[in-house]
Amino acid sequence: MNTKTPPFVFKQFTVKQDRCAMKIGTDGVLLGAWVPLDESITSILDVGTGTGVIALMAAQRSSAAVIDALEIDADAYEQAVENFESSDWGDRLFCYHASFQEFFEEIDDQYDMLISNPPFYKEDYKTKDNKRDLARFEDALPFTHLFYGASILLSDQGQFAIIAPYTEEKNIITIAAKVSLYPKKITRVKGTPSSDIKRSLFLFSKDEQECSVDELIIENSRHDYTEEYIELTKSYYLKM
Repeated sequence: MNTKTPPFVFKQFTVKQDRCAMKIGTDGVLLGAWVPLDESITSILDVGTGTGVIALMAAQRSSAAVIDALEIDADAYEQAVENFESSDWGDRLFCYHASFQEFFEEIDDQYDMLISNPPFYKEDYKTKDNKRDLARFEDALPFTHLFYGASILLSDQGQFAIIAPYTEEKNIITIAAKVSLYPKKITRVKGTPSSDIKRSLFLFSKDEQECSVDELIIENSRHDYTEEYIELTKSYYLKM
């Protein structure tokens, strides 16, 4: 039986994902579409890139000359490199094979935008698939390490975008404040109008300011997507 995961085809690029523990999912695409990328952003780092999808999304709608990615898993790293090279933006995309801790301790570069769809499953969520666990586990890259590294790698005007469970919102804001990063925007995500808030999308910066908070609902009902979600993702998804 062939269990190979088929490539995920977007409007302007294709992502092979058969060698990655974490496949293309709503969280990554949501974050990649939501993160604000204007002309002032000349350098981007995708932390824990996996398939490379967020970096590819950034390349599609940003003119940033430098779009770097970081991946610790060897198979995922090789797959991200392959996906970058087969895209239209291979000259701007580069993937490092290293842990985030190694990277921020050794690299001198700073970035205008850091993006991360981090692992956020607690220690009690172990499966029989160690690679998937490494990709999903909070203990593989704790939020504390993530924000500490971000505080070092961000330029003075730099911003850091992440997605995380809504239940971690207060904890994340507290951790970020300890390294002088403050929420600029938070979008809370619900699957349907009647469902609980599931995710929070965060944009942090070094400036302490009033944070704007809004809400995004993905579907009115099964496969009936909201206008807001369609508007956000239509540049990427084939059927939007």
